[in-house]
Amino acid sequence: MPITINLDVMLAKRKVKSKDLAMAIGITEQNLSLLKQGKVKGFRLATLEAICEYLDCQPGDILEYINYKNDNA
Repeated sequence: MPITINLDVMLAKRKVKSKDLAMAIGITEQNLSLLKQGKVKGFRLATLEAICEYLDCQPGDILEYINYKNDNA
């Protein structure tokens, strides 16, 4: 998938546990785990906003676009 979710990286940088983030933004730890693994097809912008607010970061710190077509050339 060309969109990579770097949430685990931001959690490590901020020294925040997944459990604490999940509780703070109002989602289950299981859903947060699926999000971290990139196993979701989408999520609400309100969730992204809550994550960014809690971790004091920008959406671009969490989401990254990788163009695989150019990597193979």
